[in-house]
Amino acid sequence: MKQLIYDSRAQEIVEFAPRVAGEVGLYVCGPTVQSAPHIGHLRSALVYDQMRRWLVASGHRVTLIRNVTDIDDKILDNARLAQEAGGTEQWWALAYRVERDFTAAYDAIGVLAPTYEPRATANIREMVALIELLIERGHAYRASDGSASVYFDTGSWSEYGSLTRQQRDQMEDATDSEPVGKRDPRDFALWKAHREGEPATASWPSPWGDGRPGWHIECSAMATRYLGEEFDIHGGGLDLRFPHHENEMAQSQAAGHPFARYWIHNGLVNTGGQKMSKSLGNSLFAADLLAAHRPVVLRYFLGSAHYRSVLEFTPDSLGEAAAAFGRIESFLDRVQQFAKESRPDAVQNLGPFEGEATSAALPDEFVAAMLDDFGVPQALAALHGAVRAGNTAIDAGDVDIALARAGEVAAMLDVLGIDPRAENWRDAQQSGSAESAALDTLVAALIEQRAEARINKDFATSDMIRDRLLAAGITLEDNPTGTRWSLT
Repeated sequence: MKQLIYDSRAQEIVEFAPRVAGEVGLYVCGPTVQSAPHIGHLRSALVYDQMRRWLVASGHRVTLIRNVTDIDDKILDNARLAQEAGGTEQWWALAYRVERDFTAAYDAIGVLAPTYEPRATANIREMVALIELLIERGHAYRASDGSASVYFDTGSWSEYGSLTRQQRDQMEDATDSEPVGKRDPRDFALWKAHREGEPATASWPSPWGDGRPGWHIECSAMATRYLGEEFDIHGGGLDLRFPHHENEMAQSQAAGHPFARYWIHNGLVNTGGQKMSKSLGNSLFAADLLAAHRPVVLRYFLGSAHYRSVLEFTPDSLGEAAAAFGRIESFLDRVQQFAKESRPDAVQNLGPFEGEATSAALPDEFVAAMLDDFGVPQALAALHGAVRAGNTAIDAGDVDIALARAGEVAAMLDVLGIDPRAENWRDAQQSGSAESAALDTLVAALIEQRAEARINKDFATSDMIRDRLLAAGITLEDNPTGTRWSLT
C-alpha cells in the first residue's frame, strides 16, 4: 500500500510520492512568539510530530523544519503595552522568553525537536534576496509614497488564489500593513518601512531603506533556505490557509520556485462549541493544562482525533482520555507481571520498560490506518483491540498470545509516542514534585493495608480505605497483578 494524504491544494486524497525516494522534507509553520502557548499550538505541533514519527517508522528519513516568527506587529505591540504599564522587557527579550515557553510545552508532551528551528530574525538576508528577485521578475514594487515599503503585486500573478480556490476580485483587502502606497488594497507587504515610534532594534537595512520583513515572506525564505526551492510537504493550522499560505505559495512560485508539492492543514480546537481564541477569552493555556494533567494523557487526548477534524474540548475530555489511557497502562502492568510469573526469559521482548526495543511487527490494521491519511483514530482502535485481546489471553493463561499482543501494543505506542514506559515519560514522572512523591508513598502504604485486610477477610476495613481514598479524589483499580491508583 502507498501513503495517502489529503492535499489541501488539490482538495482530495492523493498518493504521496516524495521528491526523493525514501526522504521527506517537511516545513511546518511554527509559532509567532507574542504570548504564551495554548492548546491549539500544542495540537498543531503534535499533529506533525505524529506524521513525522510514522514516516520514519515506515522507512523515510525526515527533515522537519519548524520556524519561529520572532519579529511581528503583535510582538512589538505586546512589548510596547508592557512597557507603558511600567515594564522594561524589550521586544526581542519577550520573543525569546515566549519561545522558551513554547519549547518547554512541546517537550512536555513529547514532541520531538525539529531537525532545525530557524528564527525569522536570523534570515533577513535571505528575505531581502527573495524580495529583490520578485521585483526583478515584475511581481513586486516599492510603495508609491516614497517609503521603504515593498508590496507583492497580486494582480501580476494569474495563479493567485489557487490554494484556497478564490477569485482575486472576491478576496478581502490585505490587513498585514497600512494601505498607503499600494497599487491595490489586496497587495500584501513584503517589506515594511520602519515607522516612527518603533524601536530601532526592530529594523534592518535593505536596498529600499530600513525596515523589517512582512510575515509571509519570512516562511518562503526559510523554507527555501533549509529545504530547497522544491520540497515535499508544507503544513500548518487550518487558519493559516488564507492569507498566509496563499501568499507564501504565490510569492514563492512567482519567484520561480516550485515550492511545496503537497499542502497539509490541521483542524483547530473548539471549547464549548466555539473556536478557541484569545479575543473570546476561552483560551486553554498549555501551562495550566500541564500543571493539572499528566503530559502523556494530554498527548493522548490531543492526538486522538483525526488531524483534519475539529478537536472538541469539554470539561470531561481529559478525564475520558485518562481512563482510556489507563486501560493501556493496566494491560502493560498485567502482562509484565504475567510474563515474569509464566516465562521470565520472555520479559525482555516487552519493549522500552526493560531497555529493549520491540521487534514485533505492527498490526496490519494499524499500518493501513496510518497509510490512509494518517488515520490515528483507526490506529488507536487497533491499539485498544490488541489490549483487549491481550487481556483475554492473560485471563485464559495463554502466555504466547499475551506476549504477542504486548509486542504489538509496544510497537504501536512507540510509533504514536505514548508508551508510558519510554524514558521521556518515566523521567517526567520521576522529576515530579516532592508532594507527588509523598502522595505516592502514602497511597502505596494504604493500598498495602487494604491488601492485608482483604487477606484477613476484613472487608469492612478494606472498603473503608477504598472509600477514604475515593473521597480524596483517588481511585483504585484491582487486577490480577495488584492494585493501581490514579487521580480522578
